[in-house]
Amino acid sequence: MESSDGAIEAEIQLDGQALEQEQSRRKESAGKKNAEIAQPGVSKSIYRDDREDAVDEESPLLAREQHDEPDSPPPPWLEEDEFAHLPWHKRPSIFWIIAPFFLVACAFGGIITPKINLILELVCQKYFQERMLLDPGFTMVPVDFRGGENDQCRIPEVQSGVSMMMLWIGVLSGVAAAASSPKLGALSDRYGRKIVLIMTSFGMIGSEAIYICAATWPETFPVYLLLLAAVIDGLTGSFILAGAIVNAYAADCTPPARRNIVFAWFHACLFTGIAIGPILAGYIVKATGQIVVVFWILTGVHFVFIAFIALAVPESLSKKRQMIAREKHESAVSSYSHDGPPSDWIDTLRAMNPFEPLKVLWPTGPGSSTALRRNLFFLAAVDTICFGVAMGSMVVVIAYSNYMFGWTTFESGRFLTIVNSSRVFCLLVILPTITRLVRGRPAKTGLRKSTGCDSFDLSVVRAAVFMDTLGYVGFSLARSGGVLTLAGAVAAVGGIASPTLQSSLTKHIPADRTGQLLGATSLLHAVARVIAPAVFNGIYAGTVKNFPQTVFVCLASTFGLAFLISWFVKPHGKLLAHVNVWMASR
Repeated sequence: MESSDGAIEAEIQLDGQALEQEQSRRKESAGKKNAEIAQPGVSKSIYRDDREDAVDEESPLLAREQHDEPDSPPPPWLEEDEFAHLPWHKRPSIFWIIAPFFLVACAFGGIITPKINLILELVCQKYFQERMLLDPGFTMVPVDFRGGENDQCRIPEVQSGVSMMMLWIGVLSGVAAAASSPKLGALSDRYGRKIVLIMTSFGMIGSEAIYICAATWPETFPVYLLLLAAVIDGLTGSFILAGAIVNAYAADCTPPARRNIVFAWFHACLFTGIAIGPILAGYIVKATGQIVVVFWILTGVHFVFIAFIALAVPESLSKKRQMIAREKHESAVSSYSHDGPPSDWIDTLRAMNPFEPLKVLWPTGPGSSTALRRNLFFLAAVDTICFGVAMGSMVVVIAYSNYMFGWTTFESGRFLTIVNSSRVFCLLVILPTITRLVRGRPAKTGLRKSTGCDSFDLSVVRAAVFMDTLGYVGFSLARSGGVLTLAGAVAAVGGIASPTLQSSLTKHIPADRTGQLLGATSLLHAVARVIAPAVFNGIYAGTVKNFPQTVFVCLASTFGLAFLISWFVKPHGKLLAHVNVWMASR
């Protein structure tokens, strides 16, 4: 082990020396350019970093790096060589993580409806207690916290209160997650994926502990303490960060050519878990008559996940890569603190800018073009709208079905199971079948040129968004539970838009910018997670008394806007996968 550590340290020193030499060479080159520019008669345009004038709408969206040959193969993927000498049980693999992730996805899906129904009962009790204080002669049927019908809670005032509570829970959790997720994600680059996964799980356990207290002592539990649970959940990244770190683990131990397939597996695991979880939770509540049992089971799942990750799953980042990442981070911090100019409050604000990663969606400099920026911008806009509507409508649909049709945990769980099962079927069967029929057999792995966002991609996105629009129009017209479920199944077809949008976005950038791009879209998703539920829950709270379908009209209109925006994205010619596009954020 000592010789191995010595070799790692030697490699790190060599990497550091090479980095210092490269920085010195760049500074020397920049000094020569500045000296030449200062001479009379020398055109400054030949040294411009941003040569957008040389790129027009007819040029490729991404230019080829000059030293790349048209058909040169990409550099070999060497991650697996770092673990080749280890026994099988110490080598990282997606098969270590996919089963635990599926289990947590089932728990995550199963807890959605019980949480909403518990919040409904707590808000209902609080409303009637306050009503009795204002009117001593007022009497009410006590709220049954053991799976009762609670028809007295099906009034606009209670529905509005539930919607506002869910709004604040979503806002607090989303804001906390947006602030902590980028830092925790960067932490995983320096200290490994496992530690961040464990931290995230402990945060979710802390949140569920508060819900266990609420379900155990509902008569005396102050409902506003649930806001604390939302903050705890958000500060540790919540389930969304856990999914991102799982994807990072998969990327660490999967060659780039196969990552799209592996990500599709995790995507299917997520929606399958969300489909199975609600119906399982519904049967558990129906059999036991107690919502608290579901929260105890979820907490147990998290403890099992933590134990398995800590004791059995090999770390996907080698010690060498972790130490290199730490040294680069420390070097960057030290350089900024000691060698850089003194910072003022403006520099401090810039350093704290949470939207810095979004610059990757607006590239400038050699190889970029107006067409590239247009496609990246509008594809990201459609992707964010689709995610935001999905987040904003989840709670509203459950609350609406309880108000209009008297659905309990069992019926709501069955609805979510049907809708998410339809989405999984579309992802695993319909989308691959259509792709095979249109594009034929997959290209050979040696042909690694990107074809960009083509007409087929755009057709899939537009058709999917259109089906989402139809589904939400169906929600607004549904006057029975069966029609509402049918509309949900139609909207589920729109689930094929998300992977197609993500794939289309990555086709516009070189492979070494994929992580930066997905980080930017994750930031947009975090913002949408805050804004969309706040807006749509606020609409539902303000209109449920007079016209409860108003929120679905707004949701359908939002999807209609996304459908319109998708027509601003234009297909283009082939793009070479290995390019050198310097982003504005460099």
